[in-house]
Amino acid sequence: MTPRRIHRFPTAIAAIALLTLAADPSSAFAPGANKSPIQSLPSRSQTANTFTTSTSLNALGVFVRKAKEADVRKYCQDGPPESVLSLLQKIKDSSEKEAEEPSTELQSLLTKRKGTITIIAEYKRKLEGSGFIKDVLDPILLSPVFREFGAAAVAVLADERTGGCTYDDIAVVVEEQEEARGDVPGPLPVISSDLIVDEIQIAQAADAGAKAVTVTYGVVGEEKVKQFIKDAASLGLEVIVNVGTAEEAQGAVNAGASIISVTGVDGADGKFAVIESLSIPEGRNVCTIANILAKDNKALEEVEEAWMCRDLGFNCVWVSDALYKAGNDPVEHPGAIINSMKAKSSVKYASPKARSGKGEGAREYLGDILM
Repeated sequence: MTPRRIHRFPTAIAAIALLTLAADPSSAFAPGANKSPIQSLPSRSQTANTFTTSTSLNALGVFVRKAKEADVRKYCQDGPPESVLSLLQKIKDSSEKEAEEPSTELQSLLTKRKGTITIIAEYKRKLEGSGFIKDVLDPILLSPVFREFGAAAVAVLADERTGGCTYDDIAVVVEEQEEARGDVPGPLPVISSDLIVDEIQIAQAADAGAKAVTVTYGVVGEEKVKQFIKDAASLGLEVIVNVGTAEEAQGAVNAGASIISVTGVDGADGKFAVIESLSIPEGRNVCTIANILAKDNKALEEVEEAWMCRDLGFNCVWVSDALYKAGNDPVEHPGAIINSMKAKSSVKYASPKARSGKGEGAREYLGDILM
């Protein structure tokens, strides 16, 4: 163990302790085709549709899309930094050239051997009205927790309106992860999770140090998904395409997606129905992600759903609000939830619903996993 690792691991433990102190027991577990906004730099046309994601972006639909377009327009009017404009120009220059071969680094990290599951831990400052916890810790504190407890990647919900985060938060997480360079575990790739409506957002993500971006199929359609994959590839970024139906999933694959995430669909069986009939061209690999929705109760049904998704053949699960739902419970902190989702257990032999008190021996069993 290197001196740096010895120094940082207590930081992760301290973050867990602070997360517990931040909890509010009284509130824990409460139920619950436009033109580009860039006028000075010519861009491509946008399409307008409703969309599906697992975050607040999903719930507000077209209103959020229009708000995002307004945000991007204002960002451009205020004058993006030169570093972002330089990357944007690189994207535009690439449009006249043959598409570059997309990176597959993230896809490889998320795709492990059959019978295992990888975890994408999403950081956000705002939760979806769940009342699970009063405050979410700063990214500098939670970033090492995600790494030390076995996440494969970190996503940052880079939309201030819905997730309370900005591209500055991506840069903070990237910097913290880089401090683990040379250690075991090493730095995790960081994903910019935003509602992409313009290629300048891809440039922003690259400028902040992200390795991938998310694109929502229902917002932009097959042709724009294809274009955004090309744009991202020109900057060395991978694209995760959010889909909510079997038709969208097939459209994403047809557009060249190598990573698709089933979002806004509840239950493992419902998610599996989206990818069950996928037709994937010979010689291509597609990584499938199940986006786990948080439940408004004290049980850890999300852990069970992660196991079920693994057994159904998903390569990865994306977990967000469920990481923070434990409130004042020091055992069920974000790192422990990640650890339990990765456990090689099965719903055939055990239940993770420890906090609900359902199932003989359930609490003791989950305790072994979470510790």
